[in-house]
Amino acid sequence: MKAKLAVLATSIALIGTVQMAVAAEKPSGHPGTPETEMRYKGAPVPIKPEEAKETITPKAPPLTTAEFTRAKQIYFERCAGCHGVLRKGATGKPLTPDITLPRGTDYLKVFINYGSPGGMPNFGTGGELSDADVNLMAKFLQHEPPTPPEYGMKEMKASWKVLVPPEARPKKQENNYNLSNIFSVTLRDSGEVALIDGDSKKIITIVKTGYAVHISRLSHSGRYLYVIGRDAQVNLIDLWMKTPDNVAVIKTGLEARSVDTSKYKGYEDKYAIAGTYWPPQFTIMNGDTLEPLKIVATRGYTVDTQEYHPEPRVASIVASHFKPEFVVNVKETGQTLMVDYSDINNLKVTTIGTERFLHDGGWDASKRYFMVAANQRNTIAVVDAKEDKLVKLVKEGVGKIPHPGRGANFNDPKFGPVWATSHLGDETVVLIGTDPVKHPKQAWNVVRTLKAQGSGSLFLKTHPKSKNLWVDTPLNPDAGISQSIAVFDLKNLDKPFEVVKIAEMAKLGEGAKRVVQPEYNKAGDEVWFSVWNGKTQESAIVVIDDKTRKLKAVIKDKRLVTPTGKFNVYNTQHDVY
Repeated sequence: MKAKLAVLATSIALIGTVQMAVAAEKPSGHPGTPETEMRYKGAPVPIKPEEAKETITPKAPPLTTAEFTRAKQIYFERCAGCHGVLRKGATGKPLTPDITLPRGTDYLKVFINYGSPGGMPNFGTGGELSDADVNLMAKFLQHEPPTPPEYGMKEMKASWKVLVPPEARPKKQENNYNLSNIFSVTLRDSGEVALIDGDSKKIITIVKTGYAVHISRLSHSGRYLYVIGRDAQVNLIDLWMKTPDNVAVIKTGLEARSVDTSKYKGYEDKYAIAGTYWPPQFTIMNGDTLEPLKIVATRGYTVDTQEYHPEPRVASIVASHFKPEFVVNVKETGQTLMVDYSDINNLKVTTIGTERFLHDGGWDASKRYFMVAANQRNTIAVVDAKEDKLVKLVKEGVGKIPHPGRGANFNDPKFGPVWATSHLGDETVVLIGTDPVKHPKQAWNVVRTLKAQGSGSLFLKTHPKSKNLWVDTPLNPDAGISQSIAVFDLKNLDKPFEVVKIAEMAKLGEGAKRVVQPEYNKAGDEVWFSVWNGKTQESAIVVIDDKTRKLKAVIKDKRLVTPTGKFNVYNTQHDVY
């Protein structure tokens, strides 16, 4: 009895604390958009609930088969993106029975209901979950996590389709488009990409893909476009066709984020690689057919405490310009793998211990050093792709939850070559020196900190021919901030940023109208922005003149459903950012 009273007392205290935190939050400012939708949270996991078998834990509250099915669906849709499929923790804390059982149902209901100041959404009071569902999830979390099935060569081969064999494809470009200035635009909620002609600003075609495409990458030649959805489906699109379309498709797992192709001399276009969240592994494929050739698991031990982790997800992958290698970043263990693809039957993998919770990143201007964010450790790891070694973990001066995308390279007028990242957790943009030869004192240190509009930034971008640095803030809870962009003058970084009201230029109706991911055209004189609205609302692409910072074009079309990421063919092909 005393134990129950203690739990209730703790719960009441927690309710009061969380209620005060929630009450102190600013309203979203987005009509019809709940505040929880504006927070940084894990996206739904595209794993079918029926695929994950439940394990009943005797000491946990009993659940029926129907309740288990419902709870699995909620968990994969709402929770797994942050806490992991196996509930071992990632962006969110671990939720395994050794932790949840001692807490009990009442304790867990508080956090599910009210969220936490640390970033967990208030699923109950926010209206996402009913009282019955909150109670259900509090019970469900005390059972062993249901485990999704593995996904190996047999399953990949069954999903693999070569729609147009290489020998039946065009021998030369059959259309008149300026392929190097085409944009591949993710249509997140429709499972498609829009190919837009950067010269005419017209949609060339809409190509069916997997669920919620995460990135687009180009083959070394610029002919083939590779896209990967969060459901781990990889689509290969031939840009030489009269109307570009899919020529091959494969599923490499159940959830994924990353794809890239071989770029080293002598291996151009030979291989493609896809990394998955579930199962935790990467797959090397033929570059022109997507035939799966080699699967490598990433389960292993964490870089810091040397503890075994069963779900270390593959985050970003890039192709080295110095060696026949892929740089594979493993999130939960903090290992950066240098995968030598010169002989995939005798695969050599150099493991570099960097930092846990690796996420996204990009090359410095020399393309020798890979800069990757360990976002939950507020760290940028610098990896030397020529020497295959860790150069430094940059911690001092890095802000809260760095999220660079691929980052931005430019010359600071005072400190020389730098690579920049913005942050999800604060308003800062940090500049890290990247020239160890001519600027050794600045190299691998934060040399300057800029203040942008606010937290919630996902991407920033510049171009070698530009004097501007554009910083988005689509996840900021203030509509005025999330619907606009901050632009800095690279020749005078002490000067305050200018605010450009991108969403206002689009002249759309209701909706969140988040402005996300600046992307340059090939020439570097235009910047493209997505104005990202809801699935049933009108969205747009806004094109800005980089020199004048004035509106140049607005692209609207009913087929532009939830546009987010944009990838210019030339800039993506040559790692220009």
